[in-house]
Amino acid sequence: MTSRNPDPAARLDRAKRRARIFRSPPRRPLAVRRAVQVLTLLVTVAIGLQFAHWVGGVMDGARVGVRPPGVEGFLPISALISLRHWVADGTFSMIHPAGLVIFGLACLTALFLKKAFCSWLCPVGTVAEALARLSHLAFRRRIKLPTWLDRSLRGLKYLLAFYFVYAVFVQMSPHEIAAFLNSPYNKVADIKMLLFFTQMSALTAKVLGALVILSFVVPYFWCRFLCPYGALLGLLSSLSPLKIERRLPDCTACGHCAAVCPAFLDVDRKTRVADPECTGCLECVAQCPAPEALAVRAGRGWRGRLRPVVFAAAVLLIFFGGIGLAKLSGRWRTEIGEAEFMRRAQELDSPKYHHARGRVPEYGPGD
Repeated sequence: MTSRNPDPAARLDRAKRRARIFRSPPRRPLAVRRAVQVLTLLVTVAIGLQFAHWVGGVMDGARVGVRPPGVEGFLPISALISLRHWVADGTFSMIHPAGLVIFGLACLTALFLKKAFCSWLCPVGTVAEALARLSHLAFRRRIKLPTWLDRSLRGLKYLLAFYFVYAVFVQMSPHEIAAFLNSPYNKVADIKMLLFFTQMSALTAKVLGALVILSFVVPYFWCRFLCPYGALLGLLSSLSPLKIERRLPDCTACGHCAAVCPAFLDVDRKTRVADPECTGCLECVAQCPAPEALAVRAGRGWRGRLRPVVFAAAVLLIFFGGIGLAKLSGRWRTEIGEAEFMRRAQELDSPKYHHARGRVPEYGPGD
């Protein structure tokens, strides 16, 4: 819902104020969210370094360190296929179980806490936010594409999300799903993913470099226009009972909430923010000068409000608590042994470790 002032003079004053704060310097981010972001980023970097060290040993035929299951969080397509297999067949694939757990917990977080995974936990989102702040400092304003172009490009990530969901849940048969999950390719998908970055082609380097530059010039370019993961979480977050609510009697119409919204939402014009682009970052709540004007609430008429620190605790509880339960239930570590990993690492150039749009070569029991 939106609330617009019918007074033309008031509308003009609001427009001038919004234009002024759009050029204002970036404000200090919500401290508790920044702490969670830094913690998650450090954990992700540690997992990446540990995995790279382990892969180096495996490629050389030596046992070096331990493979960290958390690296499977970077295999979202494999996780989506595992989810389809689990839903349709009732079988929880143990090829990359941590990937399915992480994907499921991200979806669960979206259902209860908006797109908090994107703004609190996702390392790509954290890097994108850092680039956005550098962009703001460099250009002294928040850069946003024209509305018509912004809306058109935003549709790309929803089209990509639809394509992947349709391909996995509609086009692939149960036999193809099982064949992919147990294929030689899927069993070493994490190793191939690492080599994609450590041995990247010139074209890959140019594409990644272009995305970094675009994310600096147009903040959140990847997250806003291209990330299918975020698009799926955004659609799920529409079902979340928690929403940012603005109470008109307490609102001072300062516009600070809209000025800091990374999704460029008109928070200062809404009474309830239900847009799937809302990431639940709570920056608008943190910047609001009127304590009761803007808050996270669980529905109209709900008198209580969820404070940012409680929201942060809920994010950590669902995500890391869920990982803890997965470990206790034995659904975290892959069933693939280290000897098998070492054998497969020596034959990665074989055609059986390739795929074409999810179609994998035929393989036998010995593969």
